[in-house]
Amino acid sequence: MGDVVSKPFYTALLEHGRAHENVTVVTNDLTASCEADGFRDAFPDRHVSAGMAEQALVSALSGMAQEGLYPIYTSFAVFCTRRPYEQVALTLAYPARKATLVGFLPGLTTPGGVTHQAVDDIGLMTGLPNMTVVEAADATDMDSVLDAVYPVEGPVYIRGLRGEVPQLFDEPLQLGRHRTLREGSEVIVLVSGHLTQSALAVVDEIRDEFPDVGLLNVSTLKPFDDEDLIGKLVSARHVISVENHWVSGGLGRIVSGVLVDRRSSAQLTRVGVGDTFTHGGSAGYLEEFYGLSSSHIRRAVLGALGVNSDERDGASGGGAVGLTEGVAEGL
Repeated sequence: MGDVVSKPFYTALLEHGRAHENVTVVTNDLTASCEADGFRDAFPDRHVSAGMAEQALVSALSGMAQEGLYPIYTSFAVFCTRRPYEQVALTLAYPARKATLVGFLPGLTTPGGVTHQAVDDIGLMTGLPNMTVVEAADATDMDSVLDAVYPVEGPVYIRGLRGEVPQLFDEPLQLGRHRTLREGSEVIVLVSGHLTQSALAVVDEIRDEFPDVGLLNVSTLKPFDDEDLIGKLVSARHVISVENHWVSGGLGRIVSGVLVDRRSSAQLTRVGVGDTFTHGGSAGYLEEFYGLSSSHIRRAVLGALGVNSDERDGASGGGAVGLTEGVAEGL
């Protein structure tokens, strides 16, 4: 644990192609950018470069699946979800075609601004019947996620990580199974995706004084039916969801629904992007501005423990100031 792995998905996709002859990879002029160039070079007859025509491309995936192929489409998350959404809904989800969409640069992991920042993709994909939604948190997840979702008969959307990816876990991703990173039952931090690394550092710091703060990582966002996880959430006094997404449509929304449905008395604080469109900038700047940084996670956890982090640090202010500068909303 603690290592950084270079392009884990590149190798995983290549090995997946070797293991399954029906795998066909489709790209939209982002082949190398989305780590599919190794597959393309190894299996040129099983790779299709469809160009910047995402709506037609997704419809073609449905046809491929109907003919017995297993198409995997790798692109940026916005080009897997927002741009071809009607085709994803009607040609993949509606007929429950076996196809996998791998969306890179989720949320605020790109400086590209509103056109490239998928802060809505989880909401879009989890809203579709028959769709399975998975989010990777580290290199181990990216190495194992294709094998994990291969048995799924319908469409799958994967929120992926590319390039230099930290390795946090030893055990491969298992569909429908959460990871307990730190034991604790009073206050539980539930995190998905690349913010897991930040949440882990924050929780470890706070546990020195408050050892009953737990940290759980969730990768399967739909179906959200891990009963062991749900039992921990509904039994907690306070749950903090941490996500790289609009809180109104992502993990925070999913957790709030579970707590309401199970009539839990747990309080919920949602850490993520508020009700705003985002702009470009460096990763550190964006996370701080929109409320996803370690300082915002720490403030939310200490708040759940009844500790005023500003007074403790001797600060004169801080916190989420309006929805454009971050959100830590209680429910």
